[in-house]
Amino acid sequence: MRTLLILPLALCVLALPSRAGTEKDKKPAAVTVPFEMLKSGHMAVQVKVNGKGPFTLIFDTGAPISLFNTRLAKEAGLLKNMPKAGFSPFGGGGEVKVKTLEIGGAKVEDVTAIVMDHPVVEMIGDKLGKRIYGLVGFPFFARFRMTLDYQTKTMTLVPSGYKPPDIMRAMTMAILSSPKVKSLAPAAQWGIITAKEIGDEDDGVDVKSVVPASAAEKAGLRRGDRVLTLDGRWTDSLVDLFDAASLVQPDTTVTVRIKRAGKEMDLKVTPAKGL
Repeated sequence: MRTLLILPLALCVLALPSRAGTEKDKKPAAVTVPFEMLKSGHMAVQVKVNGKGPFTLIFDTGAPISLFNTRLAKEAGLLKNMPKAGFSPFGGGGEVKVKTLEIGGAKVEDVTAIVMDHPVVEMIGDKLGKRIYGLVGFPFFARFRMTLDYQTKTMTLVPSGYKPPDIMRAMTMAILSSPKVKSLAPAAQWGIITAKEIGDEDDGVDVKSVVPASAAEKAGLRRGDRVLTLDGRWTDSLVDLFDAASLVQPDTTVTVRIKRAGKEMDLKVTPAKGL
C-alpha cells in the first residue's frame, strides 16, 4: 500500500517542472482570418473599428497607412476626436487615433489612421457594386507575421510583438522640414507639363503642354504625345518621369520614346540649363 501512494506522488512532482516550462515557452496564438478576392485583384477583409462594424476594407500590404471613409469614421465615433484644423500629407480629413482595430480574432490597440473618401477606393466599390469603407495598411499588419493562402482564401496572423513606428508622423515631419536641396526641380529644364489620370494603367504619361522655344518643342514633342521612356528608363508614372529626368545633366542629348497617334517613335532631346 505504501508503494502505491508514493508512486503517484513522485509522478506529480516530476510533472511540475515540465508543465512550468511549457507555460514559459508558450508561443503567441495564431489567428486564421478569411479574406475575399475582389474582381479588381484586391483582398477584402471584415474589420471592426472601436467595436463597430464589421466593415469591408481592402487589405493592402503596400499601404503605409490605414484609411477610413467618413461614413465608417462617423459610425465608429472617430469624427468627434478629429482635430478641427491641421495638415495631413495624404489630404482628406486628417489623422485619427483608433482605440481598437479587429480582423477576425486579430486585435490591435492604439493605432493611427486617416479619414478620407479616397476616389480610387470609391471607384473600386462603385465598379464592383460593393460598399468599401477604406483600406487596412502597415499600422495593422506590421504587428504580425503573416501567411497568405490564396487557395483557401485565408490569412494566418501571428503576433510578433513588434510595434511599428508612426509612419504618418514621420512622413509629415519630412514634408514640413526644411529641404536639404535648393529646389525640387531637376537641374536640366525640359519644357513639358505631364499628367496621368487616376485609373490609367497603360504605359507612359501624357504630355499636356509644351513650353514654346523649350528643349521639348525643339525636339518635336507635342501636346497629346505619350512619353514611354526617357534615356532608356521607363516613365509609367509621374514619379518615374521625374526620377529619369533628374538624372540627365543639362546640354546632354538623350532619347525620349513617345507614342503618337498609336505609333511609337524616338526623339532626341537636349535639355537646357536651369536658372
